[in-house]
Amino acid sequence: MNIGDNTGRERKFYPDYLFEILVVCLLVLEAVLALSFVFAPHTGRPVDFSRNFQPLPEWYFMGLYQLLKYFPGRWAFMGVVLIPCGALCLMFALPFIEKTPSRRLRDRMPSAAAASSLLAALTVLTVLAYM
Repeated sequence: MNIGDNTGRERKFYPDYLFEILVVCLLVLEAVLALSFVFAPHTGRPVDFSRNFQPLPEWYFMGLYQLLKYFPGRWAFMGVVLIPCGALCLMFALPFIEKTPSRRLRDRMPSAAAASSLLAALTVLTVLAYM
């Protein structure tokens, strides 16, 4: 692909314009790096290596973290993988298990109770992990 310029000479995309684009990209990257060194953000208090550090997961994993406390050692696989996967499979299977054509809650009580109990269990585990 040939691209004309003001000098009347035809310049090709490769290598002429590609070189210009790469030079501009490198200059912008250098400017961003220089600004990041000049205006470095404050990262908080310095790390104290003499104290023990207990990392905690994000809030959405706190229920699983609490479940891990109930199944230590060799049982950790059951507490962290099998039980949550079983609960997830139950949630996906609930619409297929209960085939009631009625839309009233009274007729769909088993599936509503199962979903509510799973949600309540996850909520209770999350709250317990924060305490």
